[in-house]
Amino acid sequence: MKRLLLAAAALAFAATAAAQSDFPTRTITMLVGFAPGGATDTAARIIAKKMSENLGQTVVVENKPGAGGNIAHQAVATANPDGYTILLGSVGPLAVAPHLIAKLPYDPLKDLAPLTMAVNFPNVLVVHNGVPARTLAEYVALAKAKPGALDYASTGVGSASHLAGELFNQRAGVNIVHIPYKGGGPAMTDLLGGRVGAYYSTHSTAGPHIEAGKLRALAVTGLKRSSFLPNVPTIAESGYPGFEASNWYAFVTSAKVPAPILDRLNKELVKALNAPEVKEQLAKHFLEPSPGTREELANYIKSEYDNWGRVVKKAGITAN
Repeated sequence: MKRLLLAAAALAFAATAAAQSDFPTRTITMLVGFAPGGATDTAARIIAKKMSENLGQTVVVENKPGAGGNIAHQAVATANPDGYTILLGSVGPLAVAPHLIAKLPYDPLKDLAPLTMAVNFPNVLVVHNGVPARTLAEYVALAKAKPGALDYASTGVGSASHLAGELFNQRAGVNIVHIPYKGGGPAMTDLLGGRVGAYYSTHSTAGPHIEAGKLRALAVTGLKRSSFLPNVPTIAESGYPGFEASNWYAFVTSAKVPAPILDRLNKELVKALNAPEVKEQLAKHFLEPSPGTREELANYIKSEYDNWGRVVKKAGITAN
């Protein structure tokens, strides 16, 4: 009996090892936590197409919107840990939501395995032409002269645009009122209409309006200038050293997926992100690939988790 059990265990181990070495042998599902048409969805479809070509297996993008992306993150955390369900996650659910929601149904640091960073980019602080400020210094002076009179839009509570504004309020010592929207489209519509004064927007959303002269770009939120807006200074170089509020998308999967499959997924995702045609297509949407190792992403998520936790706590932000 003991020999039979050992033989059965050996066979099971061999079968598992073979399955991992042959991975993938069927369709991979790439989840996106937002509706079709947004920047996350667009990036996912570009990358999935190249992965499919490289692997000879279909990589299908499945949109699972809701709760600011948290529903999709929970879905991948509880998915069958075989590596066939991955997620293009984002800063909100991976680094901010745990500090906003007391009973979040997943722990991004424990239940999700980092695969690679996909894209990491700054937002741009844009103001309506009716706001009498042409530089960040003038904007701050205006905010200090009229506390609580200025406002800024975001794509929702806990979003990258929201947190950038809260961090700037804290660093500049101002009270610019947060106005949450249900997405970038409604926020931009109200900004263009003058119903809100400012917005920490993605370049893909704001770029055409900046070029058309409908909006004024005051600063970008990264540590270095954007290659897409080289003449717009960073907030860091405008009197707030070290200021950084990046917007980023990263690939993750269930933390229970075996390490050999995690390594293979990292390899294939990095290969796709480094492909010239992928870089070219992402650049059309003002996105630049930032592939890396699993360890680098793990460290980055933990750093963002800690940093935004402090901002949320100091600002007293809640999900309600």
